[in-house]
Amino acid sequence: MSHPPSLGPVAYVMKRYPRLSETFILNEIRAMERLGARLRIFSLLPPEPPPHHPMVAEVEAPLHGLPQSFVPKIIRLAVAHGACLWASPGRYAGALLRAGQWSVTSRAPLAVWKHFARAGFVANECQRNKVAHIHAHFANTPTAVAHFASLMTGLTFSFTAHAKDLYLTPRPIIARRARAAQFVATCTRYNARYLEQVSPGAVIRLIYHGIDLEQFGTVPAARAGSPPERPLILAVGRLVPKKGFNDLIAACSILRHAGAAFQLRIVGAGPLQASLSEQITSLGLQAYVTLAGAMTHAALVGLYHQADIFALAPRIEENGDRDGIPNVIVEAMACGVPVVATDVSGIPELVRDQETGLLVPPRDPNALAGAIQRLLQDRTLAMGLATNGRALLERDFDLWNTTRALHQLIACQACEEAGGLVCTGPEEAPASAVAL
Repeated sequence: MSHPPSLGPVAYVMKRYPRLSETFILNEIRAMERLGARLRIFSLLPPEPPPHHPMVAEVEAPLHGLPQSFVPKIIRLAVAHGACLWASPGRYAGALLRAGQWSVTSRAPLAVWKHFARAGFVANECQRNKVAHIHAHFANTPTAVAHFASLMTGLTFSFTAHAKDLYLTPRPIIARRARAAQFVATCTRYNARYLEQVSPGAVIRLIYHGIDLEQFGTVPAARAGSPPERPLILAVGRLVPKKGFNDLIAACSILRHAGAAFQLRIVGAGPLQASLSEQITSLGLQAYVTLAGAMTHAALVGLYHQADIFALAPRIEENGDRDGIPNVIVEAMACGVPVVATDVSGIPELVRDQETGLLVPPRDPNALAGAIQRLLQDRTLAMGLATNGRALLERDFDLWNTTRALHQLIACQACEEAGGLVCTGPEEAPASAVAL
């Protein structure tokens, strides 16, 4: 479904755009535009420095952001808030009152006022550009800003909840935002159940992060042949505790002592780089494990096609931080790479044990090593899992189906804002948008 020409654009609010680690959002924006949506992108912080994904150049939506210098930023915010107050004094006063109330009960009152300040900028730009609906990515700062902007303008808003943003935000705040939103989209059934518990009565929609399967090509027939002398195990992610890379490196030590031939390449950067490097050295794995650093998505796709196994060992941290379904697992499956992962969060929705991959308990290097060795030794099993994984993606994780579902949900809100124009209801959306 496309926006009728009379409808205004949809605001997309994000903490930082573009961002190399958030290719899934870039894919969604690109697909939304191709499905007919007109977007305005708001980056609350300055864009991430290059390199950027080449697809950024394909996005037509204008990018809105505050000046980086302090004085111009303050002037721009003051002008924006003045315009919002002039346009709707009652709504602005109501938003200001809410900010005061929420700051009193917040563990971070200054953050509430920062959200309110940024919301004035977003609200003013939405009014100037006749935006029809506001959608935020991540349930923390972007949604807080979208909520305040909604209060200032009367526009409807919605948001997509992912993982860290959902589980590290206090439950009462998530409940408040979910109840105020027209709907909440989330990328795993695991998240959706949590949202239902936290905010009963809110409209929750399960929409998986889809990927553009055409970008990953067809699965090469050569995978069915004999593995190389030293098969490549690939792992990708930020070097942070919840990714479990120390468990994966420990599993490699077990594999080496068992006489397995392999090489592990870890792609990504982050605060644990030094400690992981020390672990590799202390275990004598310099000839087996490489920290490859960050790389562009185009380079990563080429590496997927060289890999014999994709392994990732996410876990839930003590503060509740966790992954949803890591997008890199989806991408590896798209390239026909057999996957070993941990049974955490939404991962079992994609990596179905013995069907589309192998699952092991988190924080268990022995089990992880055993699963990897099993795929190294049983090429038939590995290729069967990879084939099933690709088939599951084509059925449930295709970008165009998942984005079409979100597009329809958002377009319905824009229709209502434009005066109740007829559109298909969310309950008739494609199967990729599941009403829970």
